[in-house]
Amino acid sequence: METILTDCVHHSLRHFMYRNAIFMCERLCSEFPSETNLQLLAGCFLQNNQAYAAYHILKGTQMAQSRYLFAISCFQMDLLHDAEAALCPPNEPGAEIPNGAAGHYLLGLIYRYTDRRRSAIQHFQQALSLDPLMWCAYEELCVLGAAEDASSVFGEAAVLCIQKQCLHNRFENLHTLNDDLNSASARNNNPDDVRSRQSKQAQINNLRDIPTNYHGQVNLGGPASQIANGSSNISFYNTPSPVAAQNLQLSAIAPPPLCRNTQQNGSSLNSLGTDSSRSTVNSIIQAPRRKFVDEGKLRKISGRLFSDSGPRRSSRLAGEAGANTNASGAGAANNGTTNSTKYLGGSKLNSITFRSMAVRKGQSFANENIDEGIQNEAFDDSRSNASLSVSSSSPSSDNRTLEQGATKSVGGSLTNDAKIINGASEILGLLRILGEGFRLSCLFRCQDALDVYHKLPYKHYSTGWVLSQVGKVYFELVDYLEADRAFSLARHASPHSLEGMDVYSTVLYHLKEDMKLSYLAQELISTDRLAPQSWCAMGNCYSLQKDHETALKNFQRAVQLNPRFAYAHTLCGHEYVALEDFENGIKSYQSALRVDSRHYNSWYGLGMIYLRQEKFEFSEHHFRMAFQINPRSSVVMSYLGTSLHALKRSEDAMMMMEKAILADKKNPLPMYQKANILVSLERLDEALQVLEELKEYAPRESSVYALMGKIYKRRYMHEKAMLHFGLALDLKPSAADVATIKAAIEKLHVPDEIEDNL
Repeated sequence: METILTDCVHHSLRHFMYRNAIFMCERLCSEFPSETNLQLLAGCFLQNNQAYAAYHILKGTQMAQSRYLFAISCFQMDLLHDAEAALCPPNEPGAEIPNGAAGHYLLGLIYRYTDRRRSAIQHFQQALSLDPLMWCAYEELCVLGAAEDASSVFGEAAVLCIQKQCLHNRFENLHTLNDDLNSASARNNNPDDVRSRQSKQAQINNLRDIPTNYHGQVNLGGPASQIANGSSNISFYNTPSPVAAQNLQLSAIAPPPLCRNTQQNGSSLNSLGTDSSRSTVNSIIQAPRRKFVDEGKLRKISGRLFSDSGPRRSSRLAGEAGANTNASGAGAANNGTTNSTKYLGGSKLNSITFRSMAVRKGQSFANENIDEGIQNEAFDDSRSNASLSVSSSSPSSDNRTLEQGATKSVGGSLTNDAKIINGASEILGLLRILGEGFRLSCLFRCQDALDVYHKLPYKHYSTGWVLSQVGKVYFELVDYLEADRAFSLARHASPHSLEGMDVYSTVLYHLKEDMKLSYLAQELISTDRLAPQSWCAMGNCYSLQKDHETALKNFQRAVQLNPRFAYAHTLCGHEYVALEDFENGIKSYQSALRVDSRHYNSWYGLGMIYLRQEKFEFSEHHFRMAFQINPRSSVVMSYLGTSLHALKRSEDAMMMMEKAILADKKNPLPMYQKANILVSLERLDEALQVLEELKEYAPRESSVYALMGKIYKRRYMHEKAMLHFGLALDLKPSAADVATIKAAIEKLHVPDEIEDNL
């Protein structure tokens, strides 16, 4: 019953029928209460997004897998300290972290979100060392800015690690074989214990092991089988023993019964030979007629019999059948009858020989045609009785059969080493390119990241994930047109994926593509209205329409859906700043930094708030932090230079502006700020030269003409000053700038010294 319920639960989980899995697993735990079954029930609840149920089920459990599942439920419920205590019990400081690489990865996430960066990095690295294919651990290292070169992480050591894992999984059963060989020899002289286990195994598997004929009908009778002296009413359903491959002789191991019915009114087994030798008792148990098959037919039936039985089962059954040995089949008759192949399934020790043959061939024989006619030759009664008297032979020949079969299977497995190494090398070669591109993009080495991504084969480059990463790289390069193109291709390749769509919506916001942005937001909401990316796109859509309050509500919805989505917190901060609610803006930016301390946009947002509040030292600190994370951002360098200039550090400010101009010559901001610094240093000619050059890059920027008007005014060139002030007004600046420009026009003939005193 327990096996049936367990199989039903796994079947339901495989087919995503979670309600059925939970119901049947509750029946399983009620009937067979054990911590292992509780783990299965908790897993059902976790897959059904009911972490709270798994939490209460597993609370207080001690097994390693239970602690891991409990930690998963705690993590999903944001109970990070409880999750850490489950993985690393305080009273067991040296306890091993459960589930290997997966456990280390989960613990790394816990440390990351509790602001313990160094410990998080250690556990992510440990997870990668245990499983080089754990890509998510490498992603986290890249996000933390602590990832090593992908060529070293996914190098030769990783190939050897994968090869070791594959060989370990493949040879795990062969290691078990050696133990079973020893246990089979040790238990050879204890037939009573063997008989009891055989009886129990037959009762458990009676439904599966009932023999059938070729048409699938249950074979309830079979050949007549009685004890030699006719004093017992015990009937057996026996199977033939396989042939030893070494000497082409029939195996001496008699099979255990598949099913037997004992009648109470007949003589018992003990009455058959109370004081006889162990060999005599063993012979009597195997009294029914034995059927054999030719060696040439073994391969036709081996896969049919054992295709759905795991190697561990074969190894376990070997120990239970090792005590029953019989003489070699010298008395096999030639006149036999054709019987169901199910009769061949009871020889438990020789099932391992079948298994090793299947592994040695490297393929399953389940598709072989069993209708070719398997001849089972039966003993006559006289030969059967004669064979019973000599059935207590040594098991050494059978042990040799197993050892040789295991050796051959090892040899067959070793022939696949080259395929394993080649496959691992191909996978890791692909991961080296993807990993290096992602690492460089997280370090904001955007052009280098693009060069790496372009090395990918087309079939991988054209996937949604890669194209989204390329779009993000172009976004950081402030090349919004190319970013739009990459994200559009990503949407076409994977219209169901939301990867990077929050950034895509920001790209469309900067391009002022209100129609495309509105369409994208509607598409994302219809795809998944519980994803934060969908609500970020909707918020950007409203922000583009200057409806900042509605935009803020949408961004807050994104935060509510995923509090660990740093970009949603940052967008909330931007909207608070637009509403001039600086206090809540600071809180939103700080929340983003608690999730991701390397989210430079939040450092930049805090710097902008403090710059507007004229807290220049705070502003310089936060811009400096953003600059350390992203030293290639022209915008960050420009505002850092502005803060330095406000702190009367004009030389440092000029150096920073020069770096910003070199980083992005298309960005007009650093050139404009450089002109401002030159004006403050009374280097008016140089300032005019910079502004004339800037007019070519930004011909419709009103602030450029307004600053040129101020310079001409200070040089008493009133006509040119008036011309440039008028051009600035024609370009429709903001209301604040309009007021400033009109005030400058009114005071056009007032000297600057008098204007300053006023």
